[in-house]
This record gives sequence, C-alpha cells and structure tokens, in this order.
Amino acid sequence: MTSIIHSLHNPRIKLALRLRDRRGRLQQRRMIIDGWRESCRALVAGVEPCELFLCADLLEPSQQAELAATARARRCEPTLVTRDVFHKLAFGQRGEGVVLVATLPQPTLADMPLADRPLICVLEGLEKPGNLGAVVRTADAAGVSAVIVADGGTDLYNPNAIRASLGTIFHVPVCAAPAVDVRAWLTAHGVHVFAARVDGATSYADADLRGPCALVLGSEARGLSSIWQCVTIDSIVLPMCGLADSLNVAATAAVLFYEAWRQRRTPQGTD
Repeated sequence: MTSIIHSLHNPRIKLALRLRDRRGRLQQRRMIIDGWRESCRALVAGVEPCELFLCADLLEPSQQAELAATARARRCEPTLVTRDVFHKLAFGQRGEGVVLVATLPQPTLADMPLADRPLICVLEGLEKPGNLGAVVRTADAAGVSAVIVADGGTDLYNPNAIRASLGTIFHVPVCAAPAVDVRAWLTAHGVHVFAARVDGATSYADADLRGPCALVLGSEARGLSSIWQCVTIDSIVLPMCGLADSLNVAATAAVLFYEAWRQRRTPQGTD
C-alpha cells in the first residue's frame, strides 16, 4: 500500500460513493460496508471483497495489518485514502478508518436452512433498513434460523441495515422474495406460521413455538396483508397495556424471538 488516494474525483471513489444509493448497488451488483467490526464479519462470512479502503490516521497499526492480510488472502489489495477522502466515503461520521466494497450477495429461498426445528422470521413490507438490521441483530442473538423479507421496501444490504445489524446480517441467513412465494415455501416445508397482529386471537405466550415455525411481522404503517389470513395460520398478539396499540417491529421481534427461545429450552409440560 504505497500509494494513497487524495482526490474525491478518483474514479474508484466515485463508484464506491454511488453504492450509497440502491440504484447504484443494483447497477454495480456491489455493496458498501462501513466499520471495522462489520467489515471483519463480512470477510469472515465469505463475502467477496472488491475494494478495501483504509485510513491509516484512524486505524491502529495492528488493525490495519490484520484487515489488510485478510483482504489479501481473498485477492483484494487494500488501498489507503486520506482522512478527507475517508470521511466522504464513510457513513454518518464513522471514524473507524475502514470502508469495504464487496460483491452483492443474492440469496434465495432455496438457500435458507431448514434444520429439524427451524425458527424463521418473515418481515413483510418492511421499509426502514434500520429496523431490518435491528431485527437481524436480535435474530442472531436469539438463535433464529433465518430472516426472510417478503415484499420489502428496502434491499437487504442497505448500508443502514448492515450498520444496524452490526454485521450480523452476514452471519444470519437472509433473503428476499415475494410474500406469496414465501408462504408457499413455508407450507411446502411443513413450517407452521404464526402471524403477529394487533387483533390476534392468541397471546404470544400461549402459542406453542417449540416446533418448526415462522413468525410473520408486518410494517408498523400497514400491518400484514391478507396473504397471512387463513385457517392454517395462527394469529398472535402482544398485550398492549398503555395508549400505544403496537410496538416497533424490532421490539416485537425481540419479544417473540426470546419467547420461542425460552419455550425451546423448557421441556414440554414443565412451563
């Protein structure tokens, strides 16, 4: 790394900056990842690096050497940039000295794991990437098998989603698909569906979440579509004791994930 990029007009910098926009990510089929922890987790998970921009002024020498070695092992030569160039590249005043550009993964429903008792989260119509990232982070913590975005308004690898997930989005299996395909896939694999609704018939604590199941949550603005209304789908509800009639989708997901975790750790008939 003998040369340093000083100019914001450098073609490589311009291409990287376009990845802040969804259109740029789709056109280039690449994504941009901010931060030391997120970049390390992406590389460990096996994403294909394209560019690794490092700012020596903001990195410990050991961090720089470790990340550079990891990138080189993946045939990606790191590039040093000045502090001014880095602050233009980085999102939200993050001064960690690392921005990684990588090939955009394209996972499908066929890539989602199905263990003996999968616990799957389905997020329908989610529009805020920060909420997606927060749900994925909690899914990672609670041992959720996969997170599927159905008819989503945001792409999986929006920089805000990556940041909110703390890079766990590269560890938890994720994909996006039309809601009708997701429901058919769950049915075909014998996964019981629980749809979270404000008018749900059963309290979440009374639902049996021990078997193969999917927890389906909708956007705060619109809730769930009619696709998730049928006799084979159980509607569940979180009690609301105050003025608000619903929780943030990430908070709801956390409650449901850990209730499923609790049930699966408790022998049947003892709770």
